[in-house]
Amino acid sequence: MTIASNERLRWPMVAVAAVVLIALGATGAWLYMRRAMGAAAAGDAMAGMNMPAPDAGVAAGGGVGPVTGAGTAALPDVTITLTEEAANRAGIAVTPVRRDSAAGSLRLAGVVEANEYRQVAVTPIAAGRLTRVTAALGERVTRGQSLAEIYSPELAEAQTRYLTMRAEFEAAHQELVRTERLVEIGAASKQELERIRAQHTVHATGVEGARAALTLLGLGADRIDRLRGAGNITSTVSVPAPLTGVVTKRQANVGLNVDPSTELFTVVDLSTVWVIGALYERDFSRVSVGSQATVTTTAYPGLALKGKVSYIDPQVSADTRTAKLRVEVANREQQLRLGMYADVAVEDRVTTGVLVVPRTSVQSLGAGQVVYLIDPQKPGTFVEREVRLGDRVGDDVQVVAGVAAGDVVVAEGTFFLRAEGERRGLRSGGAADPHAAMGMTTAAPGATAGIQTANVRVGDAAFEPSMIMLRKGIPARLTFTRVSDKTCATEVVIPDYGIKQALPLNQGVAIEFTPRKAGDVAFACGMGMLEGKLMVKEP
Repeated sequence: MTIASNERLRWPMVAVAAVVLIALGATGAWLYMRRAMGAAAAGDAMAGMNMPAPDAGVAAGGGVGPVTGAGTAALPDVTITLTEEAANRAGIAVTPVRRDSAAGSLRLAGVVEANEYRQVAVTPIAAGRLTRVTAALGERVTRGQSLAEIYSPELAEAQTRYLTMRAEFEAAHQELVRTERLVEIGAASKQELERIRAQHTVHATGVEGARAALTLLGLGADRIDRLRGAGNITSTVSVPAPLTGVVTKRQANVGLNVDPSTELFTVVDLSTVWVIGALYERDFSRVSVGSQATVTTTAYPGLALKGKVSYIDPQVSADTRTAKLRVEVANREQQLRLGMYADVAVEDRVTTGVLVVPRTSVQSLGAGQVVYLIDPQKPGTFVEREVRLGDRVGDDVQVVAGVAAGDVVVAEGTFFLRAEGERRGLRSGGAADPHAAMGMTTAAPGATAGIQTANVRVGDAAFEPSMIMLRKGIPARLTFTRVSDKTCATEVVIPDYGIKQALPLNQGVAIEFTPRKAGDVAFACGMGMLEGKLMVKEP
């Protein structure tokens, strides 16, 4: 190969290499500039939202900083600014965080039950057939009142036996009297007298036994004394009420054959009732037998019944990790009905007050709860802050962490603020959802690629949200968090996918599955009282 040909090959190769180097340099510069611009934009955005730096020890809104839960990253404060017109339109109302000494009591959800010491199952005292039933379900009866009548051959037989034993006794008594006279005149031996006395004792004992049997079968002493012959025998026995109370169960109907083991009625004295609550392990040290308690109900808002803790179950439930607590209260007006829900406030050893806010001031955000504080120096500025809640106190709720006494929170209009924050995308993953106002949410992409996720809060009477939109064929992860002791939703069921999962209190439970086909899929609590819907769409 000649030198000229080598020169001709060298120059194109040099040109290609130069082009490649120039392209790589331009790409690197572009990436560097983009990263720098992104960092600057992020800094501007944080400054515009007045968000604290990641290593800040105090939240931007003042007071206590963001709450850090065990194993959960704390949500930073977020600032939302509204115009005066928007705030008025949202119906914003504020209230100070206050310290409530009465909130030191332990609050439990309870159920009204009968006082088992004053509840009697009524059974017949003789076998036979019911011929008459006089007591109705729910009727108030008095002790000794006849509830039903029974035709009983057993009763007739017992009366006949009594008459026979009595006749034999009278004959033996006459023979004893004659023999005693004969012994006095020497016409009979003392040995004969002793034999007749022994027979007399046997017949007397038989009469007393037959009389006792009639008493057990319900015949009073006056009726037994009037029993002189076959014409006085009766075959009907009455079933009396054992105490004054209310008939809560009735299994008796005319024509029913019964025996002494058949339960015909249940009569309950409702002058006192038991309220049964569930006491968690963490609260065992706060309550003891004899602690004062107050029982209230939603049915009678002005009614507060005083009582004492009369019993704490020594056995802890393996499923709920709770022990039954019993409070006995007077129910003279019978306003408390069996099966009613009630709130039980038990005085504990806590002497200092706790912080409380209205329940309306709390909004759920994912698996946590937030409140909205106002900035007195900046009208129209609201700080969204994560809080950790305690027990309910009537219309209020205890705040364990997140706010301080004297802070001012929004009591009315919090839903608008939450929706506004989501609309503006101030929370990661909190972009506006057009279905939020209708209690519906669209599952968002999860941290794991290809998984759609959604969080569901389980409250007193509803799933929040109650409707979730999913895409068919894409794996889904639904996280349910039960935040109430009063809800029936202690488990969630998705029948179409064969899913049934327990929901421990204040613990997020993740359920993973893949929607197989488009359409509506129902989910509900284990009792079927709370319901929700998964709306599966085509991808």
